[in-house]
Amino acid sequence: MLGAKIPPRLITRRNPFSKTPTRLNPPNPNQSPPLFENLLHLLKQCASTKQLKQIHTQMLINSVDKPNFLLPRIIDLKDFTYASLLFSHIPEPNDYAFNVMIRGLTTTWQKYQLTIEFYYQMKSLYLMPNNFTYPFVFIACANLLELNHGRAAHSSVFKTGLEKDGHVSHSLITMYARCGELGFARNVFDEISERDLVSWNSMISGYCKMGCAGDAVRLFCEMRTDGFEPDERTLVTVLGACGDLGDLSLGKWVEGFVIENKLEMNTYVGSALIGMYGKCGDLSSARRVFDSMKKKDRITWNAMISGYAQNGMSDEAMVLFDGMKEAGVNPDKITLVGVLSACASIGALELGKWIDTYATERGLQHDIYVGTALIDMYAKCGSLATALRVFEDMPQKNEVSWNAMISALAFHGRAHEAISLFKRMTEGCASVRPNDITFVGLLSACVHAGLVNKGRQLFNLMSSSFGLVPKIEHYSCMVDLLSRAGLVHEAWDFIQKMPEKPDQVVLGALLGACRKCKNVDVSEQVLQLLLELEPANSGNYVISSKIYANLEMWDDSARMRMLMRQRGVSKTPGCSWIGNEDQLHEFHSGEGSTEILDVIKLLYEDLKIEGYIPNINSV
Repeated sequence: MLGAKIPPRLITRRNPFSKTPTRLNPPNPNQSPPLFENLLHLLKQCASTKQLKQIHTQMLINSVDKPNFLLPRIIDLKDFTYASLLFSHIPEPNDYAFNVMIRGLTTTWQKYQLTIEFYYQMKSLYLMPNNFTYPFVFIACANLLELNHGRAAHSSVFKTGLEKDGHVSHSLITMYARCGELGFARNVFDEISERDLVSWNSMISGYCKMGCAGDAVRLFCEMRTDGFEPDERTLVTVLGACGDLGDLSLGKWVEGFVIENKLEMNTYVGSALIGMYGKCGDLSSARRVFDSMKKKDRITWNAMISGYAQNGMSDEAMVLFDGMKEAGVNPDKITLVGVLSACASIGALELGKWIDTYATERGLQHDIYVGTALIDMYAKCGSLATALRVFEDMPQKNEVSWNAMISALAFHGRAHEAISLFKRMTEGCASVRPNDITFVGLLSACVHAGLVNKGRQLFNLMSSSFGLVPKIEHYSCMVDLLSRAGLVHEAWDFIQKMPEKPDQVVLGALLGACRKCKNVDVSEQVLQLLLELEPANSGNYVISSKIYANLEMWDDSARMRMLMRQRGVSKTPGCSWIGNEDQLHEFHSGEGSTEILDVIKLLYEDLKIEGYIPNINSV
């Protein structure tokens, strides 16, 4: 809890440069002597702390005691130590001096805790906070998530009749939204009698930052119905909401609005458009916007690289990363996370190692998000020991870091280690709580190790101990776990008891198990549901055909192949990558490369020598 006292170095005291303490107010320059006017003119022109100190010296020499004019300039020059020293020498600071310091602490130095302490000190001196005080106090509370202090200040706003002030209302909306109190934020918004664009933007932004993209879009539509046209801030916020919702049509409308109104496609709006198209899976439109931008900053490059990485276009992400470096734009942690994700997708270990070195040289290796991306990359590229080393070296870990390491252990079949790490997470880290992704990793570990009873226990633990509602991914893991154990009928019963309809992931897991168990009865029921969900997925037809073939039901097997051809469904060729020194080679099944065929023949001869007998039951 924050105290109400200012640190000792900032406590006001009698000014040693003045014999008689006076209550200071901003003087009127029109009534000032020529010397002060000259010094004031110089003060407005000064561009460095050194120049300002020279002017301050002249003011002291000539007994011009006007600290309230010095203080704003010091804050503009961002010298916290000098501003603190000057403020501490004001014998009786007035509300103007406090407001200037509170503004500087909040906007210039982001020392939010001191902002609140100055606010309480101001009140303890019987000075009246006003509409120049409260907005910065609420912003400080928002950044500190100090809801109690925010509510106390809100109460004072009512007592002073400032609740109708626009700046106060806007900052109140921000404070309540950041603290997770969207209901209170909306109440403040609804009570504004004359809303302006800033009011709308504050509430829309509040919804977006709290993950309520649907509410943000609905409020945006209300705003336009009320006759307000969006500005740059509105457009960027709404584009973020469109990306979260996958609302491509509204996102395209925003781009059309920018073009029709001849608004500048600056890096701020352009990057938001690229990000929206990337999240909606429209990478061609994202690249079109990217290529059309005359100026591209780091945020622009990051948006495009992340878009590629998120949509599985890893090669394009890495090519663009090279282009970013060639353009002289230095990568930051967001860039590294995007490229590491691409490396993880295709097993580009060498590039991943280069990024690890690059991050270490710039002190980014201990960043939570970079560290987590490194864990994921090393694990998916087969270097589990290195992933563990990165995890243990991280000074701070959040739930994403723990989840990444648990999933990595599960991916490598180290189920018992994954479960042990989960115990460390829940017993030794009070600030970190498991979430639904944690249990996906744990259940996946149980699947790989065949730990049926442990899987059941963890599935039940989700709701009983952590209040989590199982999602489709958890049901999919349980069905896979039961299926691999040969409990196909139990898995089918499990699906039928699900609180929501199974998706293709769950059904696909069970269909694969039916193939292994040669269970036709359940497979036919599963296939019927699968063909309704995804009639163009070749895998469903192929697996069903193989199930029949395993049981020598050749007519039924041929019928599935025929049905596949009649519906125009073609099989997607398999693809794999092999890293060779500094190059990554991509191979597709069915390729007729002479070199590849020659190598395959050699491998086949070696297999025969070793006595390998292929399983042709499914052929």
